[in-house]
Amino acid sequence: MSVAENKNKIEILVLGAGVVGVAAAYYLARRGHQVTVIDRQEGVGLETSFANGGQISTGHEPWANPSTPLKALKWLGRDDAPLLYRLHADPALWSWSLRFLAECLPGRTRLNAARTLRLALYSRKALAELRAETAIAYDQLTGGILHVYREAREYRRALKQAELMSGAGCERLPVDAAGCVALEPALAVAPALAGGIHIPGDESGDAYKFTARLAEISAGLGVNFLHGVTVKRIHADGGRISGVETDKGMYRADVFVLAIGSYGALLVRPLGIRLPVYPVKGYSVTIPVNDRSRAPMLSITHDELKLVYSRLGDRLRAAGTAEFAGYDTSVNKTRARSILDAALELFPGCGDAAQAEFWAGLRPATPDGAPIIGPAKYPNLFFNTGHGALGWTLACGSGRVLADLVSGRRPEIDISGLGLER
Repeated sequence: MSVAENKNKIEILVLGAGVVGVAAAYYLARRGHQVTVIDRQEGVGLETSFANGGQISTGHEPWANPSTPLKALKWLGRDDAPLLYRLHADPALWSWSLRFLAECLPGRTRLNAARTLRLALYSRKALAELRAETAIAYDQLTGGILHVYREAREYRRALKQAELMSGAGCERLPVDAAGCVALEPALAVAPALAGGIHIPGDESGDAYKFTARLAEISAGLGVNFLHGVTVKRIHADGGRISGVETDKGMYRADVFVLAIGSYGALLVRPLGIRLPVYPVKGYSVTIPVNDRSRAPMLSITHDELKLVYSRLGDRLRAAGTAEFAGYDTSVNKTRARSILDAALELFPGCGDAAQAEFWAGLRPATPDGAPIIGPAKYPNLFFNTGHGALGWTLACGSGRVLADLVSGRRPEIDISGLGLER
């Protein structure tokens, strides 16, 4: 895609410099617009994008599915549970949770999965094109993602889901236990597997490295990055957004893009907008690889534990779990340690546990699992948020869709069901 000639250049302010915000800024600049990005951190990608699971995962099943409510009840009271509610008096959490339960119905799950998959496949293609055009490097591996299962019952359920996803355009190839080891020899010493599903078109890579490098490329296109700027309030006047108040003063633009993750819902509430985005804390553990033969080169998803494993150069990233604890970003060592233990059980001897680094970040989740992309009730305010655990997966596609919408163009894919109106 060549840089667009835009006779009607728009001045755009992007709030948030994570992978979603930076990708949006890149594609907006490619459309010929004048773009500024502001973020409270001292660099790009230093919050949710910093140490995530590293997967470009088009085959991700929505959290809201028929099996989740019963599993959540079973996990209550377990500090190491894949899904954990920290019960507290938060009306936003209870409202979000009720909507989430409604989305767990089979018909809703199929609809939401199809919406997200459509964007995910488009985003994966956009990432490949961006990589070819810019030679951007971020410890990427393009051998696909292997979903592994220990329990036969879970594997059978996954096979049914695989048929649906394959029919929707996401190639998912069932493999037996021996086939899993053939694809990833590091699984040879793992506990017994019931089988796996290989998604050959998926990828993995370091989202933080990608974000930092894409910001450099974007700066070369004229994007201005302002760090250490905290947004305090969004101002509206005459039916339009007039400016953004920060701790460094007021910023004005023609168009404003909200890509600030979990905090966006708080910022637009005074504007009378109820953004159904709630923070869901996820954890990761980064392990230095000591024995390359024992660490996977193929990205692995252990669906029963809701954990993912990605090889990032000489590091192994293990990540996952979902914790509802408001805006608390502290690391619960029990939960982080359970991820480390699971990684070393699946890949024993791969790295030094004593040197492992623990991290936690807030994923901006919607009840139905699909992001919110498009205009608000104010015509010059656009959303690019609510990507949950798929910010890295959907970043490039979301950025291209947003750039089309802001530029008055029709997006290249059907985006019905991805707006706030749903």
